[in-house]
Amino acid sequence: MPAFHIQHLLPAALALALSAAAPACAADERLFVTGITLLDPGHEANPRTRDATLVIADETIVYAGPSGSAPPSDGARVIDGTGLTAFPGLTDMHVHVWDEAELGAYLAHGVTSVRNMSGMPFHLELAERIARGELDGPRLLTSGPILNSAGANQQINHQIVETAQEARAAVAAQHAAGFARLKTYSNLRRQAYEAIRDEAEQRQMHLTGHTPEGERRPGMPRDIPFSIAFEEILDDGFETIEHAESILWHGLSDRQDDAAAKALALRIAQSGTPVTPTLLAHHNLVMVARTKGAYAARAGTETLNPVTQQTEAEYIALWSRQEPTAHAAKDLWLGRFTAMLDEAGVTLVTGSDAGIFTNIPGQSLHDELALMVRGGLAPLRALRASTTNIAKVLDEEQTSGCLSQGCLADIVLTRCDPAETIRCSREIEAVIARGRYHDRQALDTLLESARHPNSERTLRNLMAGMEAQGTPLDPAALGL
Repeated sequence: MPAFHIQHLLPAALALALSAAAPACAADERLFVTGITLLDPGHEANPRTRDATLVIADETIVYAGPSGSAPPSDGARVIDGTGLTAFPGLTDMHVHVWDEAELGAYLAHGVTSVRNMSGMPFHLELAERIARGELDGPRLLTSGPILNSAGANQQINHQIVETAQEARAAVAAQHAAGFARLKTYSNLRRQAYEAIRDEAEQRQMHLTGHTPEGERRPGMPRDIPFSIAFEEILDDGFETIEHAESILWHGLSDRQDDAAAKALALRIAQSGTPVTPTLLAHHNLVMVARTKGAYAARAGTETLNPVTQQTEAEYIALWSRQEPTAHAAKDLWLGRFTAMLDEAGVTLVTGSDAGIFTNIPGQSLHDELALMVRGGLAPLRALRASTTNIAKVLDEEQTSGCLSQGCLADIVLTRCDPAETIRCSREIEAVIARGRYHDRQALDTLLESARHPNSERTLRNLMAGMEAQGTPLDPAALGL
């Protein structure tokens, strides 16, 4: 996982007013979608119901099953879905949002929930407004500001804590602000990390992020061990551990050893700790190197925030000059390692690191699914990682990531079956988000709005967030 200069600098306002793209029906309207194939990844042995009907009311699925047994549609909005496959809305568990505009790209690509991994107070306000229906966008979960210690992976937006006392104070402040998740980073010193872990448990906050390594010293990891061993983290109750690449570095001392990797995968599975592989984070570095930078200007990158792109320009230029061969071999190995994790029984969830480097909002989640399949997962297993498994991790198995009575009506309708061919996850005809039906025209309008992010709003949110964090930032420090 690359040390992006500004990847966590401003995951900005996570919300999107869709006045320019009103959904085809309102959430309080009874909706029938008929003639579809239901694809529920949670039912792995028999995931499909053909010639099916979905009935939605009050943002909830009230019927999902054979059309012949569906209730009467009197007074309802009826949509003919013949030839379409319906599956639960996708979730990206690792994003960095910079501006409201890009949220349209997530919805347009069938991503109905996101977990923001570097929060500021305005994220909490936006999450509430989305939940109340005042803003239309993916459901927003967010961590607080990233907790780290000084060191090789320190970044300008991190909340730096060196001692147990500083760590406890930082956690208390994040809790008081309303954050329910703490994100750890790799440089955290032992006393600071252990204080964060203990405070998280006491305050019933979720712990997620990079596995802390302690102080980085010369010779690590091949000549001397990490200050905090990877295995020490496995019984600490992480909601998820982020990045297969970080596990390679911290858990395998950066050695692509299949036998050791399989043994480590079993230990992770036995601990019950879920993993977000974020294969795309390294893969896109390789693609920029392979194309000498052209990949960073491919279709879709216009939805990336211009503040991000200006501050990432130097890093993109660096990777444009890299020789791709060795990095490409690592890219393939990380995919195989992800399959090893799945085979061992590790709960995998999807995350794309969208919003940083050249990782396109929404589209990147489908790129991640494709990389998981390339690594060896069956398409249905990859879909489970973005639906059923996430519901399990979030303790929402009865209400999300599913297609049955009582489940939240977050649904994607595609023109072919992604459990047969994973590229079909991209062939989106419509998206239902919290019961609101967005047809293809509405989705195209969302994509168009995502191409016009607001730099001034981005900087305003950044400045306010850093001020609230106690680390005021001069825009000149960003080269802006």
